[in-house]
Order: sequence, then structure tokens, then C-alpha cells
Amino acid sequence: MEGSKDVHVLAVDDSFVDRKVIERLLKISSCKVTAVDSGTRALQFLGLDEQRRTSDSDEGFVQGLKVDLIITDYCMPGMTGYELLKKIKESSTFREIPVVIMSSENILPRIDRCLEEGAEDFIVKPVKLSDVKRLKGYMNNNRDGKVGINKRKVSNIAHVSSSSPFILSSLSLSSILSSSSPPSILFMTVIYFVVIITIMAHLSFTIIFTRNY
Repeated sequence: MEGSKDVHVLAVDDSFVDRKVIERLLKISSCKVTAVDSGTRALQFLGLDEQRRTSDSDEGFVQGLKVDLIITDYCMPGMTGYELLKKIKESSTFREIPVVIMSSENILPRIDRCLEEGAEDFIVKPVKLSDVKRLKGYMNNNRDGKVGINKRKVSNIAHVSSSSPFILSSLSLSSILSSSSPPSILFMTVIYFVVIITIMAHLSFTIIFTRNY
């Protein structure tokens, strides 16, 4: 991808094999990778650890280093990927960084919980090159300062729309009027509402006339 040489990914996984796989796939995509074996080490790298770090724990970590994407395993001892996600999203410095969760288990409540907390995506292991390619869009959006599609918001809108026909109609009408629809569609929409109003006015007049006479 264009400009990918400067893209930096923080990969978090307690499994040595899985960590090496994701690191290799990211490097194939010309990304710079920092791989750590726990959520605690990830927080240390980002400078978000609450406890004072020793000189040994500081070794290999660069303060203030830019990170474009964080990809973390869900099941890890000590701190889960979900807990790490929450820590990152609570940070005013790093909350805009896209976070992707990995797991060997495809558990829907777990996926929903991570997406609700702000995860950009959820990948079922083993991670494939096609998965990494999908992550490029999130990294590009982050570098360009763009906001990606939030699945949680899309889901909520769909739920509200299906439960309230009035809201759905209002959203549909707003979409028609604000979109770049062909003039014929807009014209037919206006005609539709004119006809409805005319029929309602005619019925009202008929009722009033009948009552008076």
C-alpha cells in the first residue's frame, strides 16, 4: 500500500507462534511491527501502565512512538484483549487508534462486546494474509485523520429504524431529499405527497359538508 513503509502496528499475543505469524504477515504488507507478549507490555510501550516501570521493563520501548494500529489477542493471562481495549479507549492520547481483536473462538457475545467497546474489527484465528489486507483500510483512515465505519452505530441505527416506522420514514425522506437522486425520483416524491394532501383535504371537506347539510 502507498506509504505503508511508515505504518507502525503494535501486535499483542501471548502465543509465540501466533505472534510470529501476525508479525510475518504484517511485514509482508510492508508494515513496521512491534510485537509484545502481554497487555501489560503493550501498556508499557504506550506509556499507559499505572505502576512505575523499572529500567529492565523500559528496555526496547520508545517513548512517544507513533502507532497506527493495535491488533491484540482476546484470551491472554493477566490482562485480556478486551481489558486492553478498554484501557486504550479510555486514553485521550490513543483512543483514536484503531484496535482489532483476534481470537481462536468465534463467540458472538464476545465479538459484540468488543465492537461495543470500540474495536474496529474482530478476526478469528488463524490470521490470514487476506485479513491483514483488510486492516489496511483502518490504518489508512487513521493516518489520514478519517473516521472509519463504526459497526456499533450502524447496528443501533438499524435497530431503531426497524422498531419505529415513523423514524424510518423520516430517515428515508431525508435521504431522498438530501441525496443526489435523479430529478424524476424527487419529482415523483413531491407528486406523491401532493396527492396525499389533496385526498386528505377532500375527505375533510366532504365530512364537514355532510355534517352541515
